[in-house]
Amino acid sequence: MAGGESQTPVSLSDRELQIIDLVAAGLTNQEIAGKLEISKRTVDNHISNILTKTQTENRVALVRWALQWGKVCLNDVNCCALPNPND
Repeated sequence: MAGGESQTPVSLSDRELQIIDLVAAGLTNQEIAGKLEISKRTVDNHISNILTKTQTENRVALVRWALQWGKVCLNDVNCCALPNPND
């Protein structure tokens, strides 16, 4: 696959999936930090770990990976059940 995207399933935490969803929604790391009430540094670390786990090189490749593996739902395309932090 182009862009170095992982060909195998990856185990991600609920928080990592939540962050991927916010990245796919177009939020910056600072905006994600504010929404989740965590530091930007924590978001930076989560994104770095997610990129490593998914073997993706950047945010665009990460969103492509997330769409391929059904981890995000964008505009009613590729919709799936995402973890709800309130559950």
